[in-house]
Amino acid sequence: MRIGLAGAGTMARVHAAAYRRMGAELVAVYAPNRAASASLAEAFDLEPFEDYRRFLDAVDLVDVVAPTYVHEPLAREALQAGKDVILEKPMALDAASGRRILEAARSHRRRLFVAMVLRFFPQYRRAAELVRAGAVGRLGVVRLKRVSFPPRIDWYRDPRRSGGAIVDLMIHDLDYARWLLGDPVRVFARRVAVGEGEHVQALLRFPGGALAWIEGGWAYPEGHFRTGFDLAGDAGVLEWRSDDPPPVRTVFSDRAPPPEVGLPMAGLEEDPYELELRHALSAIATGAPFEVAPEDALAALELALAVRASAEGVA
Repeated sequence: MRIGLAGAGTMARVHAAAYRRMGAELVAVYAPNRAASASLAEAFDLEPFEDYRRFLDAVDLVDVVAPTYVHEPLAREALQAGKDVILEKPMALDAASGRRILEAARSHRRRLFVAMVLRFFPQYRRAAELVRAGAVGRLGVVRLKRVSFPPRIDWYRDPRRSGGAIVDLMIHDLDYARWLLGDPVRVFARRVAVGEGEHVQALLRFPGGALAWIEGGWAYPEGHFRTGFDLAGDAGVLEWRSDDPPPVRTVFSDRAPPPEVGLPMAGLEEDPYELELRHALSAIATGAPFEVAPEDALAALELALAVRASAEGVA
């Protein structure tokens, strides 16, 4: 299965490294920016392309890791060309765009996997398994946190191109809350601008009365990325914080600048990006269902947009 990366930025390098670790047949990279594609091609021994149609002819599977504002045209053209697609989250900037991508996959009978990587983080995955096994009883309160420094890449800072912190960052925890509790019946959120960043708190109410309190944003000092959860039921609580000492601690060197975009680290031997891509490749090869259906990714996007509308005071 010849794999090509549509995009040559931060997530392209994350995915490329994961493919190389698992021994997948990563062969090509497409980017309209010749310097970007050449740099990635050299680092991972890939064939660079500036023409998307020629790139599509050279691969069997397209991994779209380009900026969010070009997800729809890249994904739809790949699906129309008969290619299966892995699509980095969020799947699109708006629900209509997401539905068009999903319809393209259906109409052309191709597989579409949206990389909602949080579901593959061992801590979050194990906590969900324990909740489903009844370890905490009836789940009543979910608290989730994901806070980072503002990205240093221009398109991330432009909500018209990235969706802002809610659609790009908080969507992870909104998807996780849905994974645990289903679709909420009510959303309430508030947002505050902090310098060049933003900080958001959202309260979600679910059928049966369960609540999720989700905090996220790009307002922390450079180099800081913190996540955590509390899952409380009537028989117990599951807790985890990224500040807790993990088996392997990740610290940015004082002698090097922080990364351009904050990315969560698992702190464990299993890399979640490799786990999600390995799962996607296996499901595509065998015809097995994805653990994250594209409909789940669309529902997470719709929920993020509802949270953003509430935070902006839109009825």
